[in-house]
Amino acid sequence: MIKKLLCIAPLALLCGCAIYQPKPINRQAISGRLAAPDIQSLRIKARQIKHPVLKPRNIDFAKGISAQDAAIIAVIANPQLRAERDRLGIANAQLLQAGILPNPAFSYSLDVPSGGSDQGTVNAYGLGLDWSIIKSLLTRGPKIDAARANKESVSLGIAWQEWQVAQSARLEVYRVMMLEQQLKIAKNEENALLQNLQAIKKAVDEGNMTIVDLDAVESTLRSAHSTALSTSQKLEQERLRLNLVLGFPPKSNVPLKKNMAFPALKTLPALDGIMKGIENRRLDLLALKQGYQSQEATLREAVRAQFPSIGIGFSHARDTTNVITTGFSLSIKLPFFNRNQGHIAIEKTTRQMLYDEYMNRIFQARADAAAILANIKAVQAQISAADQSVAALERLVSVSYNGFLEGNIDALSYYNAVNRLATRRLDALKLRQTLAELHVALEISAGEYLQ
Repeated sequence: MIKKLLCIAPLALLCGCAIYQPKPINRQAISGRLAAPDIQSLRIKARQIKHPVLKPRNIDFAKGISAQDAAIIAVIANPQLRAERDRLGIANAQLLQAGILPNPAFSYSLDVPSGGSDQGTVNAYGLGLDWSIIKSLLTRGPKIDAARANKESVSLGIAWQEWQVAQSARLEVYRVMMLEQQLKIAKNEENALLQNLQAIKKAVDEGNMTIVDLDAVESTLRSAHSTALSTSQKLEQERLRLNLVLGFPPKSNVPLKKNMAFPALKTLPALDGIMKGIENRRLDLLALKQGYQSQEATLREAVRAQFPSIGIGFSHARDTTNVITTGFSLSIKLPFFNRNQGHIAIEKTTRQMLYDEYMNRIFQARADAAAILANIKAVQAQISAADQSVAALERLVSVSYNGFLEGNIDALSYYNAVNRLATRRLDALKLRQTLAELHVALEISAGEYLQ
C-alpha cells in the first residue's frame, strides 16, 4: 500500500503544474508586432478606454484626428507602453506568490537487512512529514498587503506613463500644425518674391530699374527659399516623431484635422488652485503613496520575521525487529545571532527614502507649476508685443511698396522690410507654439486637463 502511495502521489502533484510553452523572437513575430495598428481595432478600443484622466472618444480617421484623438491613440498603440503594462503582470504574479504557503516536506526511508544475525527480522521503513508553517503564517498577511499595495502602485505608475505619452502625442500634433502654418507663410513669401522677380527683371531690361534692385529681390528670395526648405525638413521630422509616439510605422500618413485650435486658457489658474488636492489627483503621487504603503507592510513583515522559525513534524516508522513507532517532532531556530535586524534596518531606511521622495515630489510639483505659470505670463506678453510688431511691419511694408513703385524708396529697403515682416510672423507663430507647449506642461504638472 505504501509503495502504491509513493508512486501515485508524485503523479497527482505533477498534474497541477504549469507547462512550459516557448515564445520565440523571429521574423514573423517582429513583423506582426511592428505592423501598423488596425484602424477599426483602434476605434473600438478608443471608445472603451478606461483611464483615471483620459476619457473614451469616437475617432474618425476619415476626417482626420485631433490632438485629443492622438492622445488616446498613443495610449492604445504606443510600443513603449506595451512593455510598461507587462510590469502589471509581474505585480499580479507577486501578489499570487505572496499568498502561497510553503510546501510540507515528505520523507520515506527503507532499510533492508543484508547480513549478520538477520533471522526473524523484517524490512524497516520510515515515513516523515515536516512543515515549517508558523513563521509563514505570521508573515503571510503583511506579505499580501505589501504585494497588493505594490500592484496598485504599479497600476497607477503605468497610468501616469500613459498620461505623459498622451500629452506627448498632443504636443507632437501641435508642433506639426505650427510647422504647417510656418511652411505656408514661408512658401507664400517665396511665391510672392518669385512674381516680383519676374516683374523686376522686366523693369531692368526696360531700363526702369537697376541691377542693385534685382540683387535685392534675389537675395531676399534666396533667404525665403532657405527658410521654406528648413521648415519643410523640420515638418517631416515632426511627422516622424508623431508616428513614433502614436505607434505607427515611419512611412504611415496619419491625417490631422484641419483648422484645429491651439490650447489656450481663458483665465490663468492660480498656483494654490492647481496645488489644491494635487496629492489625490496626480497619478505619480498616488503611485508613490501606494509604494509607501507597500513598504510599510514590508517593514511589518520584516519585524514579524524576527519570530523564530518553527518546524512541526510527524513520523511513522518500523525497525527491523518489527517494532512500529509513531512520533512527533518540533524544531526551533534559536535567534541568538540573527534576529533579522539587518533586514529590518534596510526596510526602515527604504521606508524613509520613499517618505522623503513623496514629500519632495509634492515640493517639486509646486515649483514646476509656479515656473510654468510665470513662463506663460511672459510668453503671453511676448505674443502681444509680437502681434503689435507684425501689425506695424505690415503697415510699413504697405507704405514701402507704394514708395518703391513711385521710386521714392530703393528696392533694398523695401525687401528688407518684407524679410523682417516674414521673420516676425514666424517668430509670432513660434511663440504661440511655446505657449501651447507650456499649456500642456501645466496640465502634466496639475495632473488634469485645464480647458
